[in-house]
Amino acid sequence: MKIICVGRNYAEHAKELNNALPTEPVLFMKPDSALLRKGEPFFHPNFSENIHYETEIVFRIKKIGRHIDAKFAHKYFAEYTIGIDFTARDLQDKQKSKGLPWEISKAFDQSAVVGDFLPLTGVDIHNISFHLVKNGEVVQKGNSANMIFPIEKVIEYSSQFFTLKIGDLFFTGTPEGVGKISIGDRLEGFAGDVKVFDVVVK
Repeated sequence: MKIICVGRNYAEHAKELNNALPTEPVLFMKPDSALLRKGEPFFHPNFSENIHYETEIVFRIKKIGRHIDAKFAHKYFAEYTIGIDFTARDLQDKQKSKGLPWEISKAFDQSAVVGDFLPLTGVDIHNISFHLVKNGEVVQKGNSANMIFPIEKVIEYSSQFFTLKIGDLFFTGTPEGVGKISIGDRLEGFAGDVKVFDVVVK
């Protein structure tokens, strides 16, 4: 199982980090060791002083495929949820300033929160609303309608390079409003009105 993530997939988020808008999907990966096990807290790593939450829609692949045309991409997934792409922003900025890869800021242990999956039956995948509540306050909101590259295009593009396998996860990018977490924070993720995860930072 692999986790394929899309960077800069919401224009306002790209702007808040002073990044140029992409002309094709920006991809990076997290290993399976990045998954935060259900029910476990997120332990703030000691190698970073600036861990950010990035709330995202996550789709799970249900069958093997490669070189998938966008018009057939819907046949490869049937569930979605909300997750967090935890990012060590200080490490990322340091690596980017040197022109170096920044996997250490994205792919570290526990850096991928994945909520409970929901069926896509009757759901408009181009109008999925989601939000993150931090310590009782809504801190980030998004809607798939604002993606630069919808999931079908992301699957088409990524499957040119990687064979997609059952259980692979797509993190589809975060909207504006990312922010720092601290020990003691409680993070609750919602797909519409449905809470799909509840994580405490320790």
